Amino acid sequence: MELSWLNWLYTAVAQVITWIHSAYSTFLDPNSGLTWALTIITLTIFMRILIFPLFLKQMRSSRKMQELAPKVQELRKRYKNDKQRMNQEVMALYQGAGANPLGGCLPVVAQFPIFISMFTVLRAIAADEAKFGMSQELVDSAKHALILGAPLPATFFEAPTTMQKVVIGFFVAISSLTTFLTVRQSVTRSMAQMPDNPMAQQQKILMYISPLFAFFSLNFPLGLILYWVTTNLWTLGQQHWFYSRHPMPQFDAKGNAIPVEPKQGLIAKIRKTPPEEQAPPAPPEPKIIRQQPSRQPRSKRTGSKKS
Repeated sequence: MELSWLNWLYTAVAQVITWIHSAYSTFLDPNSGLTWALTIITLTIFMRILIFPLFLKQMRSSRKMQELAPKVQELRKRYKNDKQRMNQEVMALYQGAGANPLGGCLPVVAQFPIFISMFTVLRAIAADEAKFGMSQELVDSAKHALILGAPLPATFFEAPTTMQKVVIGFFVAISSLTTFLTVRQSVTRSMAQMPDNPMAQQQKILMYISPLFAFFSLNFPLGLILYWVTTNLWTLGQQHWFYSRHPMPQFDAKGNAIPVEPKQGLIAKIRKTPPEEQAPPAPPEPKIIRQQPSRQPRSKRTGSKKS
């Protein structure tokens, strides 16, 4: 259902779509599915770059919470009979370290308005309505654009042919798979760092249920499913990049975090200075030549030195 108080956001998203589509139309057929697919993919990447600082904030907060895990477990053991006091102490510990347990929700919350806006704009295109600042020419172009033979604004149940349903179903399956891989990547890391986390079982359940939510996209336009697949692939690559540079923290016997060297990426390995370009070895130390005193000739008879 369209939310009128978000019309300004729908208009902003529609305007960005118009600009990106116009840029690709300078060298591609404006009515082709390729042009519209690239438009949606570019829009997704642009939006993810905008919320990248929120992702970094989320990851740093999560890392701080993982480093505090031993101290949290100690508090849980100490106040296991007083849950209210335990929660107060844990929250005080998090606040003192600058960790936010709700920080992981920031990227999701930031993406939700864009997701709703994309859905609303594509539904307007499917209904042949030139709204939110879009021209009728742009609406007609998007409405008749085909991605692998399936209309951009069509849903699985609205697709007129079986082949189009197969194409949309294929994208739904990819959406389900990438959703599972994204959640699995995050949950696996979390469980490895906090094996005694009491929420571990719930995280496992979420990991295996998450693909089922993707099947709700059978009611979504194909363009929106493409947006979701693109953002999932971006998230997979983004999390892999962060995790490879921030290995899981190790702890000593006292529960203090031990610094771990980050893994070197491919670019770092390529840029690594080869042996022949490294600093030359220090020259060998010069040999010390001791000056021996010259022997003076002595007289055979007296043994005194000759004058």
